[in-house]
Amino acid sequence: MKTSPDTRTRRKLIALTLSGAILIALVAFGGYGLLTGSRDAPPPEPPASSPVAPATPSQPGTSRPVAPRIAPTSDPELFARRVAAALFTWDTGGGLVPLDYTSAILDVGDPSGYEQAGLAADIASYVPTRDAWVQLREYATTQSIEIETVDVPDAWADAAAQARPGQLPPGAIAYTVNGIRHRNGVWNSTAESLSVPVAFTLFMACPHDGDPCYLLRLSQLNNPLR
Repeated sequence: MKTSPDTRTRRKLIALTLSGAILIALVAFGGYGLLTGSRDAPPPEPPASSPVAPATPSQPGTSRPVAPRIAPTSDPELFARRVAAALFTWDTGGGLVPLDYTSAILDVGDPSGYEQAGLAADIASYVPTRDAWVQLREYATTQSIEIETVDVPDAWADAAAQARPGQLPPGAIAYTVNGIRHRNGVWNSTAESLSVPVAFTLFMACPHDGDPCYLLRLSQLNNPLR
């Protein structure tokens, strides 16, 4: 039986990729782009197109919603869960734009700024582009993630052992998240939904002095460290 054009269009819209067909090429050990050189080197300048500007806060007398924020914690697994939730949770009808959501994640990035440009590029491959956002908003599209497992991958010990002196900050660790991405929308007044499994790795650091954890880099979606 042939699939009707309307059905194909509906499925395409609900399943619209987070950032089109763009894949970010990450270069580092294991192919995950964790770090590209010694942390003693000066941080690279972020590219002009990177979404590094802070989200616009609501102003007195306006109804613009406040952008989400990730609560600080020194617990690495809890931090991984919070970042994963922030990375996959958005609402095109909530009055915010993709930059507001990416800024929340960049706000808990490497405080030295060394990894900020690379992290911005990583996040861009997970979050809808502005053009895609406009399309998704027409169908009241929302997204969330159901986290199933959060574990330190077996390969992390070998990866950390291969790092050059000074390449990793104190307390560096990786967590691989497995979960289900849920996307919901409305087509001709009918609710539609799509759920797909996802897996990815968060590279982070939780300082030994008890300061809050911060995010270094992200793996490519569905190409995690195992």
